[in-house]
Amino acid sequence: MKLPWKRLAAAVALTLAVTATPASAAADAAPSRGWNDYDCRPSAEHPRPVVLTHGTGGNSIDNWLGLAPYLVARGYCVFSLDYGQLPGVPLIGGLGPIPDSARQLSDFTDRVLRSTGAGEVDIVGHSQGGMMPRYYLKFLGGAEKVNALVGISPSSHGTTMSGLATLAMAIPALKEPLEKALPGLTSQVVGSEFLNELNEGGDTVPGVDYTVIATRYDLIVTPYQTQFLEGPNVKNVLIQDLCPVDVSDHLTIALVDRIAFHEVANALDPEHATPTDCGSAFS
Repeated sequence: MKLPWKRLAAAVALTLAVTATPASAAADAAPSRGWNDYDCRPSAEHPRPVVLTHGTGGNSIDNWLGLAPYLVARGYCVFSLDYGQLPGVPLIGGLGPIPDSARQLSDFTDRVLRSTGAGEVDIVGHSQGGMMPRYYLKFLGGAEKVNALVGISPSSHGTTMSGLATLAMAIPALKEPLEKALPGLTSQVVGSEFLNELNEGGDTVPGVDYTVIATRYDLIVTPYQTQFLEGPNVKNVLIQDLCPVDVSDHLTIALVDRIAFHEVANALDPEHATPTDCGSAFS
């Protein structure tokens, strides 16, 4: 879709806003501690720690260089884990079998609850990290320990990856070696056995609130509408409905998009939510 020149100019300005925080503002908001601080104790205002789950090919640091400090500066105890690593590939996660990754999340969540003394956590995940926790919630008892799941561009119902993934899985000579080598990746293709099991009987489980934040310019989890969930306690958000000139793609929506960050904050504290619009990029 082509943008008129005035909207394109606004999009450029917005991109600059979401990719750079003024130095003075960054200094004012600089927290006294970082994330993965196991001495952190949740406040009365934010009683649940936040667990961040990265996407395919990501890790616990790089995926959250924008959002983790944003949440810490707002008073949250924030934790992130590495999951789904393959032998010999320590810095790239999300490639192993997704049920195994969900068990890693389960163990990590228990550690966070023990260290903070909290009764529940909230989970915020990107891409596979927005979908994988649903396995934990549905099959591993996670619903008793999780208040809310926020998915940023999650692969909820799989992806065609703009047709490339569907094509690869249709070629026997590619399908079998890919499934063996990269099960965390191939399980996210539309129609996979894993996704059929995960989504059978409904997208949600009782007792958990769900938020999905998507962008129409996502070329990785496609079509972008497959990211949305159905069921009670679900809120589906398309970033462009809030700010039409936001041109974030699959990666930048999680890395630098402060409009998406504002919606994450709203999902974590809905009682104090404030309207999200293009001006949220500057807040």
